[in-house]
Amino acid sequence: MMVIPVNGQLSLQAHNGGMFVASSPAWVHPKRVLNSHELIFVKEGALSMWEDDQQFAVRAGETLLLRPGHEHGGVSPCGDHLCFYWVHFSLAASKPSGDTLDLRQHVRALRPDHMIALFRRLIDDQELFGMRSLSLSLLVMLMACEVARSSTSTAEEGAAPSLLAAKAHLVVETKFHERISSSSIASELQCNVDYLGRVYRTVYGKTLTEALNERRIRHAVAQLGEPGSSVEEVALACGFSDPVYFRRIFKKLQGMTPSAHRSLYTRTHINHK
Repeated sequence: MMVIPVNGQLSLQAHNGGMFVASSPAWVHPKRVLNSHELIFVKEGALSMWEDDQQFAVRAGETLLLRPGHEHGGVSPCGDHLCFYWVHFSLAASKPSGDTLDLRQHVRALRPDHMIALFRRLIDDQELFGMRSLSLSLLVMLMACEVARSSTSTAEEGAAPSLLAAKAHLVVETKFHERISSSSIASELQCNVDYLGRVYRTVYGKTLTEALNERRIRHAVAQLGEPGSSVEEVALACGFSDPVYFRRIFKKLQGMTPSAHRSLYTRTHINHK
């Protein structure tokens, strides 16, 4: 567990970050010792790592924190299609006081699309403003918040007023790209759709349809940043069967059309470690 102070002052300093794409299925992460923390988020494939006497199988949508002064390396060849984001950062030397963020070393991201968006912004700002830009540290702090939320999400769901609502939320988060709806979620959970809707709104403050649309649009934002797919293909990949409806919901939630968003934010950066 890593603890980050949250006391009104920025307690970490970003160094540099990037996106790594393995050039071969035989690639193995090199053995080394860093003098800074490293946060890894796997976008595609799987990364087998060890640090000291612990081993980690980090799959797509999961994060791994590597600690300074601890030897780490790859366990086995990465296999096909490994792609991960990484960022190095250091923490302030002062002792934690006040509120803190508690980060587990290896977790599944509660909102993987948010992690992708933060890393893409970090890489973009790094290229435009340099590695000493304050925005990089702020973005890493937001990543740490995402990891902290992911670290506690399971316990929070178990203690929620309604376990049923938590189960429905998990379906939304993990199956949004499929052709699901409020009715199909209720059927999967073997409950009445009206009752599920009331419970979900009480716990999460929104309807299941609103939650599903928001989750799909978050994924769409990340997908639109990648070259090669049309808006219609992105809509289908996010679970929308009607591209016209997708455009309407996207503009409602993002304030612009999918095409305008792609033109404004798309940049492609790939670097190798």
